[in-house]
Formats: sequence, structure tokens, C-alpha cells
Amino acid sequence: MTAAGTGVFFRVPQVMPKIETIQAFSDAAGYIRFCFYFIGILLVGGGVKKIYHHLAVPGKPKPGTGGNSDGRRIETE
Repeated sequence: MTAAGTGVFFRVPQVMPKIETIQAFSDAAGYIRFCFYFIGILLVGGGVKKIYHHLAVPGKPKPGTGGNSDGRRIETE
């Protein structure tokens, strides 16, 4: 996801001149550019989040595991 988001940032400046030549999209070029960059930000952010959670400290509880770092639920009664 991070690589795809980075690719969006490099590709948008190359593609936008071609999109601006299309009559139907020429008026909305600013909005389209914003949307492409927003998608890129979401992809990079999601990829960084996945990498961070994958490389989390082993002793620290991972989100969604019920408080146990190895994935087993902690039984309380």
C-alpha cells in the first residue's frame, strides 16, 4: 500500500496534463488532482499503519487481540 501511494504521488504530475486535455474533465482538473493526492495519502497512511503494526514490539499487546500479544484471548471470571 505504501508503494502504491508513493507511486500515485509520482504519477499524478505526469497524468494530469493528459486529463486536462479531455473536454469533460478540464473544468474539474483541480478537484481531480485533489482526489488523486488524497487517495495517495490514504494509501501511504494505511501502508505505514500496516508496517507499524507488523513490526510492533512482541511484548506489547496488539490491537484486536483482547490484550494478549500472541493472539489468544485472556479469560477473566
